[in-house]
Amino acid sequence: METPVESTRERLLNVAEQRFGEGGYEGTSLRAITVAAAANIAAVNYHFGSKEALLRAAVARAMAPVNTERRRRLDQLEASGQPEPEQLIRAFIEPGLDLVLRRGERGAVVARFIGRIAFDPSQRIRDLYAAESDPIEARYLTALKAALPHATPEAVAFGYVNMLGLLALHQSQALSRTPGLEDAEDSGKLAENLIAFLVAGFDRGLRA
Repeated sequence: METPVESTRERLLNVAEQRFGEGGYEGTSLRAITVAAAANIAAVNYHFGSKEALLRAAVARAMAPVNTERRRRLDQLEASGQPEPEQLIRAFIEPGLDLVLRRGERGAVVARFIGRIAFDPSQRIRDLYAAESDPIEARYLTALKAALPHATPEAVAFGYVNMLGLLALHQSQALSRTPGLEDAEDSGKLAENLIAFLVAGFDRGLRA
């Protein structure tokens, strides 16, 4: 059974996720969050310390499942030898799509929130998001460079940035899909199509 403290903290995180996703960081007041969460400013200060710290905690919570699964898959691939590009791309893409396609209503809320923060006009806010995503993303970029020795590091980095952009595009498009398109078959088809496209791009487009 949740304690009142845990319940208040979770409500603040849930509302922050939704409101920041809809209005961005600067466009969302702390008062709007506390009113919607049936809390007060003192509760925010107690649990997080500030509005920015609340945002940081919401980003960390939202990214944790994706980061954990990407890290688990990469650890497994590297432990078994030199991963192939397709294996690395799949291990990166599938957890990102699962964030939207296989988590129902919360998936859409989280994806909207992450998309808004990741592309926020403020460099400070983008850096806050990057602090949660960069460590594991840097490992994937390093692994891709090792798996693509025929390509220059600059070319692999270019392909990697485009992979991130395509993933974000499909995540955002998934927000407008009907519930019937969120089943395993449809999400699987999207993942396979995207992975095949990216594998071809890395294999043919990045040759020196």
